[in-house]
Amino acid sequence: MSEIRLTINGHERGFDGVSPHTRLLDFLRDQGLTGAKEGCAEGECGACAVLVARPDGEDRTRWTSVNACLPPAVAFDGQEVVTSEGLGTAPGPRGPGQLHPVQREMATRGGSQCGYCTPGFVCAMAAEYYRPERSSADAPAHDQTGTDVQGEEHAADHECGPNGFDLHALSGNLCRCTGYRPIRDAAYALGEPEDTDLLRRRQEEPAPKPSYTRIDTAGARFVRPADLGEFFDHLEQARDEEQEVRLVAGATDLGVEVNIRHVRPPVVLAVDRLDELRTLDVSDDRIEIGAALSLSEVERGLGGCVPLLDQLFPQFASRLIRNAATFGGNLGTGSPIGDSAPVLLALGASVVLASRGGDREVPLAAYYTGYRESVRRPDEILRAVRIPLPLADHAAFHKIAKRRFDDISSVAVAIAIQVDDAAAVTSARIGLGGVAATPICAREVEEALIGQPWTRETAVNAAALLARQGTPIDDMRASARYRSAMLEQSLLKFWAQQQPAQAQEVSQ
Repeated sequence: MSEIRLTINGHERGFDGVSPHTRLLDFLRDQGLTGAKEGCAEGECGACAVLVARPDGEDRTRWTSVNACLPPAVAFDGQEVVTSEGLGTAPGPRGPGQLHPVQREMATRGGSQCGYCTPGFVCAMAAEYYRPERSSADAPAHDQTGTDVQGEEHAADHECGPNGFDLHALSGNLCRCTGYRPIRDAAYALGEPEDTDLLRRRQEEPAPKPSYTRIDTAGARFVRPADLGEFFDHLEQARDEEQEVRLVAGATDLGVEVNIRHVRPPVVLAVDRLDELRTLDVSDDRIEIGAALSLSEVERGLGGCVPLLDQLFPQFASRLIRNAATFGGNLGTGSPIGDSAPVLLALGASVVLASRGGDREVPLAAYYTGYRESVRRPDEILRAVRIPLPLADHAAFHKIAKRRFDDISSVAVAIAIQVDDAAAVTSARIGLGGVAATPICAREVEEALIGQPWTRETAVNAAALLARQGTPIDDMRASARYRSAMLEQSLLKFWAQQQPAQAQEVSQ
């Protein structure tokens, strides 16, 4: 068993006696760091947010906000975590400590009432404060009412402030009593970190390296293998012992099962830091995305070269979740309402399954065999996702959910269509989620579109056919009839978006 250590707010602490299923949140609170709270235990409210030092290339660190209520504490062996208590300067013999700029702006602008959610907001806001890509302009001076000294409100769009602060960084944080305007005002009032800021200076150094970790206690085992070969060793050992094995990367799915359903798998293998699962390669004919890269890492790494993914990312849960969630995890769970599968189906993606015998590539359209079942063998791991190039010129992702952000889909539709110079459809791929036991391709609709002129009549006929795809059911999120109607409307909306002058006519 390896010695488990974690650096919290600059101080190293041990894990002696900690169960593999003890959450990071509980471990922090047991250490007296009670700023992080439990609100939902599902990664939806952000009251538990903390900062983690993650790699930003080979030589730099990126402060990344994550939910502490989901991942096990032992998954942070050898890592660095900063809580809300560690942002400001601790009180000393001469008086109270100094507030961090994020804490100061939240206090100055009335961004907190009961304070339950505030530490989580502060940590998520701090991650955005230190984001290297944030372009800070001179923010207007504000008084305590949230307006500038000339009485004008911020000149900012719905997403970014004049200082480059992206409000989507707070999409996973909920507040029940303060109201979001003063929180937004605090975010938009932040300037650049000072050169003397210790957390900013820490970013100029490499992030902690992955640590081999093994802990056996309380009838459970947690292992972070050093490489893929060692992963297969532990996988085979667990199979020989007839132990159930769960693979974990960001723990955004398993963490919910542990919290809500009280699942306690006897063996957990962490794959989030395996180099073989963290590749990102773009070639002339394909893009390969490592299964253990977080969605935020993928988004930054691709830099907008896959527009359909750029439509997916802002609608996939929240920034807190995307900082931990992976394509491997989202596809590996086999959920029929996972948001990434419809998009990857529309992109014609395949998955790479690795075993000791090597890799095999399986089209995603042939990967799922039933509800949460797939062709992946017990001795395999989903290593990467491959997207063929070139991409279709016309694509869109429509997510129908009760909330605009941070919600599970009732229906998800991804469409990618290529139209030639004669305005005829030469290729069509449509991925659907939430209308069958697995994510599916709308093959019948695709075949009906190919070779047809890209006109309103074609779109209307194809939309009527799309409404009959899958086997939608009635449940708490939507009725079967509603889901079918949304399928039809999604294709009509897609056509309207491609034909702006006719949008009003089509919507009628």
